[in-house]
Amino acid sequence: MSVHDYDLLVIGAGSGGVRAARTAAGLGARTAVVEAGPLGGTCVNVGCIPKKLLVYAAEFSHTWEEAAGYGWTLPEAPRFDWPQLIQNKNREITRLNGVYQRLLEGAGVTVIAGTARLTGPNEVRVGERRYSAAHILIATGGMAELPEIPGRELAITSDEAFYLPQLPDSVAVVGGGYIAVEFAGIFNGLGARTHLIHRSGQLLRNFDHDLGAALCEEMAHDGIELHLHQQIERIDAGVAGRKRLLLQDGEVIEVDQVLFATGRRPNSAGLGLEELGVECTANGAIQVDAHYRTRVPSILAIGDVLGGWQLTPVALAEAMAVARTIVLNQPSRADYDAIPTAIFSQPQIATVGLSEQEARRRGPIRLFRSRFTPLRHTLSGRKSRTLVKLVVDAQSDRVLGAHMVGEGAAEILQGFAVAVKAGLTKRQFDATLGIHPSAAEEFVTLRQEVEA
Repeated sequence: MSVHDYDLLVIGAGSGGVRAARTAAGLGARTAVVEAGPLGGTCVNVGCIPKKLLVYAAEFSHTWEEAAGYGWTLPEAPRFDWPQLIQNKNREITRLNGVYQRLLEGAGVTVIAGTARLTGPNEVRVGERRYSAAHILIATGGMAELPEIPGRELAITSDEAFYLPQLPDSVAVVGGGYIAVEFAGIFNGLGARTHLIHRSGQLLRNFDHDLGAALCEEMAHDGIELHLHQQIERIDAGVAGRKRLLLQDGEVIEVDQVLFATGRRPNSAGLGLEELGVECTANGAIQVDAHYRTRVPSILAIGDVLGGWQLTPVALAEAMAVARTIVLNQPSRADYDAIPTAIFSQPQIATVGLSEQEARRRGPIRLFRSRFTPLRHTLSGRKSRTLVKLVVDAQSDRVLGAHMVGEGAAEILQGFAVAVKAGLTKRQFDATLGIHPSAAEEFVTLRQEVEA
């Protein structure tokens, strides 16, 4: 009989933690998961799911505008109710919290509510109770943070944005990453005057450079006021709850709300890791080996707390690898090659494989790119253009990367992710018939090579 209460105890019931617990339990391990907040973690509560719901809401404003070109006349201007949207969103999130509870219980996982702290290599304290486990998995995710500038207490992060009681009339979104551009599109689409402030001239710097450049044009067409190569020096309280932003060039912007999306950090503080000898980087990312073990072999970590790919599917893959490693004694690792991802900006961005910049560092490449007005907007009157791009290895002809900015990008690139993952060549893309008329067909009809 085991001397421990559990074979695996997971700290954190987000996407990765829940998947690890369920998979391990399904393989026969006695499993528990500890969670201090609502089940589902960032993705379900203040991330992927509620963000996508808000994006859907924002996209309706474009639909109303485009309808006139197709003969539709609305009897009156549409009205938007922010509190109703948030109420409906909250109801859906509560439903999902319940789904996660039932999934865990149905798999035989013990759910422990409370804040966990490691008190030994095989022991966790939750409140006044102590639990022992042969293995402890840390899946506590990440958290948004505010920069150290005067007046930071007047600003919010994306976490609070999901629960604002009213839609601000004007908002400044600070940052140039995926969270920043997504929320700028949300607020702008819902009718708020929206500023996007970014310290460099390149949006989405970790992606293919053409994607950020194309999105920048689209955001400007949609009325978002861009302030590039700018930083906020300070935030002061204005009248009637407004905020005054002093930019580094002396410009002053006054808005109702300021949202910082300038970074997230691993949520590892307060777990007792340092006392046990578990190594973390300066920003709190837990250091692990190839199979997600820390320097203390019984303690493992996955997901955003590692400070790497902040994507739900990555955490899920790592979770399943950990379950196989510790339950089946089959050391496993997630496959990080050709990870597809999407940014739910307006328009959407999706990408898989290498960016042009990354591919160039590896060797000679060929580029194929097209920028066009999609059929939908030939009558809608909206100034929106789609971008598709392929990065091809010049020697093997293998497609190294596929990238898109445009309506339906996420749905389209999921299929092409299979092709890139499978190592298909440009010739095989060319030999595939397109679906006409569609934006997706551009990926198999690109013939004109652009200068690489």
